[in-house]
Amino acid sequence: NDDGADLVETSYLMAGLLTARQYFNGADADETALRNDINELWNAVEWDWFRNGGQNVLYWHYSDAKQWIMNLPVQGWNECLITYILAVSSTTHSIPQSVYTNGWASGSSFLNGNAYYGYQLPLGPPLGGPLFFSHYSFLGINPNGLSDAYANYTTHTTNHSLINYEYCKANPRGRYGYGDSCWGLTASDIPGGYTASSPTNDIGVIAPTAAISSLPYTPAESMKALKFFYYVLGDKIWKEYGFVDAFSLHDLWFANSFLAIDQGPQIVMIENYRSGLLWNLFMSCPEVKAGMKSLGFSAPGL
Repeated sequence: NDDGADLVETSYLMAGLLTARQYFNGADADETALRNDINELWNAVEWDWFRNGGQNVLYWHYSDAKQWIMNLPVQGWNECLITYILAVSSTTHSIPQSVYTNGWASGSSFLNGNAYYGYQLPLGPPLGGPLFFSHYSFLGINPNGLSDAYANYTTHTTNHSLINYEYCKANPRGRYGYGDSCWGLTASDIPGGYTASSPTNDIGVIAPTAAISSLPYTPAESMKALKFFYYVLGDKIWKEYGFVDAFSLHDLWFANSFLAIDQGPQIVMIENYRSGLLWNLFMSCPEVKAGMKSLGFSAPGL
C-alpha cells in the first residue's frame, strides 16, 4: 500500500544527503559533482504534492496502484518534525507555514505539558512515547537552544529521555533486569515480531539504541547503560555490527538482528555528543536556516 513513496523516510534520506553536501565542500571535480547530484535529488522531492490535493497537512504514504489508500496524515508529535522542516525549506516544492501550523502542530497528541517523574514534557503522548521520537528528527536538527511557539526543544528531548530512564528505574511492571544501568524503551525487534516499546507499551524488551542515542541529552545515564551493555552483557549482545537490536533479561531473549535505523542513530548521536559534527553540518544549510526561521524557530546561530 506504500509502494510508490514514503515521505517521512524520504526526509531522513534528504537530511543525510544535505549533511553530506555541507561536509564535502571542496572545489575539486569529485566533490563538486557530488554536491550537484545531491542538489538534483533534493530539489526533485515534491513535498507540496503530498498535501494530497492542497490540504493543510502532509500525507505519509503513496502507492502508484492504490494512490492514497493508507490515508495517514503526518501530524501530532512523533518522529516527523524533520519532514515538515524540509518541506518548508525546499526552494522548489515548498509548503506554506499554514500546513505546519494546521497539520503538524494540530494533532491531538501534539501538546502535552504534564510532568512525569518530576520532569515536564512539552510535547507528545503520555510519558513521551518511544525514544526514537527524540532521535530521528534530531540527528540533524540541533535541539540545543532551539525553541518555537510550542516548546523548548532542549527541555523536551532531555526530559523525554529522563522520563524513559526514570520509568525503567522505577520499573512499575516488575521487569527483571530493569534499572539505572539497564534502560531504554523504543521501537525494536521483539520475540516473534516488532513493536514501538515505551512506558505505555512495555513488554520487557530493552533496545540499546534507546539509551545510547540519547547520549547528548542524558550523558551520565546513557554512558552507564552503554557500559553495562558492553561490559556486563558483553558478547550476548555485542556482535559483528555492534549491539544487537534488543534483548530481554526478563524473558532471557537476545535478538540476532541488527536494524540500520537503530544502529545509525547510535553512531550519529555519539558523534553529536562528542563534537556536534552532524548537527553543525545540517544546521549550516542555508535552506534549512531560512525554513526554520519562517516557522518561528529560534536558536543561537540560526
